[in-house]
Amino acid sequence: MTIGIKKVARPREMSFPESLYLLEILKGLGVTMGHMLSNIVHQEGIKTIEYPEVRREMPPRFRGRHRLMKRQDGTPRCVACFCCATACPAKCITIVAGETPDPAVEKYPVRFDIDMLRCVFCGMCVEACPCDAIRMDTGWFTPPDDTREKLIFTIDTLLEK
Repeated sequence: MTIGIKKVARPREMSFPESLYLLEILKGLGVTMGHMLSNIVHQEGIKTIEYPEVRREMPPRFRGRHRLMKRQDGTPRCVACFCCATACPAKCITIVAGETPDPAVEKYPVRFDIDMLRCVFCGMCVEACPCDAIRMDTGWFTPPDDTREKLIFTIDTLLEK
């Protein structure tokens, strides 16, 4: 049994000017400058909007931030049935149920939290809610924040207008 000799392909040795990559850097700068100059000449094709002065128009099916609906007396419409938390694929909804003194309502949410960092804005919670207590029709983005705790929306935050 003979062992075959394997050939290894090695790149050729570069000369000193080639090893500095100056020609390639100049080619890249040329492409960049070409794009910049074409954007200066043809500004109507630029997709940038001047944000606080010009607001982006949201499509009609945009699902914004969550909100909880209120009853006539100001209490949450939610009956703590856990349908929204069960339907949520991201498992970002936390509900703690409590007994209510009102005989017409069996339960109410003592705690209703949505972790906006985990939410994927799919709208499954809205579809699953049998009493139309949660909606995503605000048209607002989730505002950026500097801590995780501020992006866990509590029942008080969700009931605000």
